[in-house]
Amino acid sequence: MVRERRAARDGRRAREFEAFVAGAGGRLLHAATLLTGEPTGDTEAAERLLTAALARTYARWDRLRGEDPYDHTRRTLAALFAHRGHRYRRPRGGTLARLTPQERLVLVLRLYEGVAEEQTAAALGLPVERVRAICTRAVTAMRSAAARRGTTGTRPSAGTVPSGGTPSSAGPTGPTSPTGSRAATRATEAGADAGAGAEAGAGAAP
Repeated sequence: MVRERRAARDGRRAREFEAFVAGAGGRLLHAATLLTGEPTGDTEAAERLLTAALARTYARWDRLRGEDPYDHTRRTLAALFAHRGHRYRRPRGGTLARLTPQERLVLVLRLYEGVAEEQTAAALGLPVERVRAICTRAVTAMRSAAARRGTTGTRPSAGTVPSGGTPSSAGPTGPTSPTGSRAATRATEAGADAGAGAEAGAGAAP
């Protein structure tokens, strides 16, 4: 009976997690791609980063207790990137490749995800004024780059970081992509392998 109840619980958790990734995986993968500075279609590093974040969310799924899994995954993604940012210093040709890892992180949280300055500052352990200065510097750099390309005033396409100072109007969900699905599968496997003993490790990220 215990084994059957555990199997039923694991099956339910896997179905709920897969449904979550089906709705949010595309947007989360795009956020990860902006962070790693990779061009569209070459998202190997972003997939690895997202897989690690999703694995932690999956390992804690039953303990989220009403917490939005998207917010949890986004915070974990940001924390992992902040810890590994030195790996992504070299420009890779992506939308935000010209920026430093810290500038990318602040810009993605503030403009792409629409996270408030205070929340962004708390998540990154920085003063609000510092977050505001980094965001302003990053936006200025992106505008300058756009001007050099002769694209000033071009309306950003869906899923991109706007060059202005307001968050993107896109919601927290997005279409499922093959890469997002692969990341979800690997995250499920990683989270399942971690088992109940993953609680301490999963708690290392927000």
